[in-house]
Amino acid sequence: MTKSLKSLVILLAAALSVAAFAKTEEQREAIIERIKPHGSVCVAGDTSCGAMTAVATSSGGVRSGEAVYNAACMACHSTGAGGAPKLGDVVAWTNRISKGREVLHDSGLNGVAGTGMIARGGCMNCADEEIIAAVDYMVDSSQ
Repeated sequence: MTKSLKSLVILLAAALSVAAFAKTEEQREAIIERIKPHGSVCVAGDTSCGAMTAVATSSGGVRSGEAVYNAACMACHSTGAGGAPKLGDVVAWTNRISKGREVLHDSGLNGVAGTGMIARGGCMNCADEEIIAAVDYMVDSSQ
């Protein structure tokens, strides 16, 4: 390959690479829209999560156990997913209930290692009182 042909190839490659990066503002906005995250995580105590805090407190107070069950617990406790005892299944709940409410409250708040029961049942915007109320609702409905 001659020196002039090499120079032409290099010049052409440089021009194409510049064109590839030259985007209009509209194209840049479209790219940003396509690659933006679909959600976010808010950790308790993080004051930069204003929107999440608003969601957690917009209900005007502590939710009932039944409301928390319907919002967070029902996915597993109505189907038995992950080995969860179904709401109303007296046999499945008997041994758990015999351990005492404090143990069940702790399981609801902190999860149960080696099982599908995750901390807070995955309801990270639920207050402790709400988790406890949900556990009490399930226990009362399963005796």
